[in-house]
Amino acid sequence: MSETHTQAQAQQTATATVQGWLSDFDQALQAQDIQGVLALFNEECYWRDFLTFTWNLKTCEGKDAIQAMLNATLENARPSNWQLEGEATQNGDVAEAWFTFETAVAKGKGYLRLKEGKCWTLLTTMQSLHDFPEPRNHHRPKGAEHGANKQRETWLESREREEAELGYTQQPYCVVIGGGQGGIGLGARLKQMGVPTIIIERNERAGDSWRNRYKSLCLHDPVWYDHLPYIPFPENWPVFAPKDKVGDWLEMYTKVMELNYWSSTECQNAHFDEAAGEWVVNVKRNGEAITLRPKQLVMATGMSGMANVPTFPGAESFAGELQHSSQHPGPDAYNGKKCVIVGSNNSAHDIAAALWEHDADVTMLQRSSTHIVKSDSLMEEVLGPLYSEEAVAGGVTTEKADLIFASIPYKVLPDFQRPAFEAIKQRDAEFYQKLEDAGFLLDFGDDDSGLFLKYLRRGSGYYIDVGACDLVANGDIKLRSGVGIERINPHSITLTDGSELEADLIVYATGYGSMNGWAARLISQEVADKVGKCWGLGSDTTKDPGPWEGELRNMWKPTQQEALWFHGGNLHQSRHYSHYLALQLKARMEGLETPVYGLQPVHHTS
Repeated sequence: MSETHTQAQAQQTATATVQGWLSDFDQALQAQDIQGVLALFNEECYWRDFLTFTWNLKTCEGKDAIQAMLNATLENARPSNWQLEGEATQNGDVAEAWFTFETAVAKGKGYLRLKEGKCWTLLTTMQSLHDFPEPRNHHRPKGAEHGANKQRETWLESREREEAELGYTQQPYCVVIGGGQGGIGLGARLKQMGVPTIIIERNERAGDSWRNRYKSLCLHDPVWYDHLPYIPFPENWPVFAPKDKVGDWLEMYTKVMELNYWSSTECQNAHFDEAAGEWVVNVKRNGEAITLRPKQLVMATGMSGMANVPTFPGAESFAGELQHSSQHPGPDAYNGKKCVIVGSNNSAHDIAAALWEHDADVTMLQRSSTHIVKSDSLMEEVLGPLYSEEAVAGGVTTEKADLIFASIPYKVLPDFQRPAFEAIKQRDAEFYQKLEDAGFLLDFGDDDSGLFLKYLRRGSGYYIDVGACDLVANGDIKLRSGVGIERINPHSITLTDGSELEADLIVYATGYGSMNGWAARLISQEVADKVGKCWGLGSDTTKDPGPWEGELRNMWKPTQQEALWFHGGNLHQSRHYSHYLALQLKARMEGLETPVYGLQPVHHTS
């Protein structure tokens, strides 16, 4: 029997198995037979739900958690019409398939993995609200108004009127603080869903948050991973976009998507008026004080939050320049200067390499171990199956890729990632040996699960190598590892081992704090503590203290502070999760019931 025939038979068997499972699942749910539902799951099982049952981003791990969720949500959700989409596939002992379904208020889409005919992982996601479809495809606006009308308003006049009224005579339903890629992508989703929104950005132009960074900055993730909602990058877009090109794209995008984008505007403070059920947001726009009263407030100030600027004895005496990496202008002024980079992650390597290219004397100060992965290896071994030209040619659209990745519960994601990073270890063994020989401290995460888990757990501790590591390995960028700063002197740094480094420039590539630092600054410390730490999974690994949360803390979902939301992440996360955040805001604006199941308790305040 040919291999092709065997594969076709396996696919037919998998498809029949999944169809039978979905039919049984549908019947048990509609009968509200929760024991019947649980009988369809393995002992090890995971159900990750985005809004359809829980109005939350929630992973239920194990039958007891699934039972508790269904007891609380099934009557309100009223799910039905579970249908296989396309053919199932058989991968080893796992049958996998796409499906669609409906709830009382929404259309859903999901992804299913069965082991021995029973559910191992289940993803259910809300895609659209029945009564409020987005104006796209068959629902797109006509644009032209045919016929005669003495009160005709052109598109331009309508836009100018909206811009003049919103925030002045008409209040927005939502204010988004932060107009980088996260705020812009979310703003586009909300605009499409008809949610009146103002995006607040202190920079002069959309995209300035990219333009104003050091000049060698570029995306380290490939283009297929980085599309914005609705408008993908064109087919001639570079694999790794330079920062100014990204800035120009974002500026274009805000115009084309007709966003109400208030640049040169800074949020002064905000507080929630409980009696009125709205926020009072005081902003300064081009020097003019304006008070906005939205029902919902979104902090889109970047996943990284506020800059971590360490304090060292003697820093005030330093005669050279002290900068956080977010303030570093680029290498041009430092030819021949002695430059010390404190840190060893992405920004540290980028800045160090650019300074070396401009003939600076560069030393990297590595205080703790760093996960390094070569860009090509990451693309081929980790991202390639979902985000690559080959994946697109194989029918894996950006939307499908996002959902496939989301279908892997965070609890088992390390098991999915380890084989790829083990392959990278073997593939690049010589490269890693050279780095270690130079004294560089390497790791692959606390449990060898690699880059993305490190990113999810702590948002730091890694570098995607685009060339700087060779400079470290061969000594062009000098390295001091396993030491910290004891004190800063007028022209040097004393290290914790007692040695001294001359310095004209010190760059703190020391990362950022939790996003709720912005909530503390703009709202209050009380609200920041009420919400708790943003980001991290509770994995009980370095910089991600337990207990286990199952989802990223406070991101894109309801928080302990009514009507306060957090949005951010890389371009992939911002694109994908902005959809669910926008649906939550739209549902609330339209007065739909949105009973939240599993609102996360706060275990850490920062």
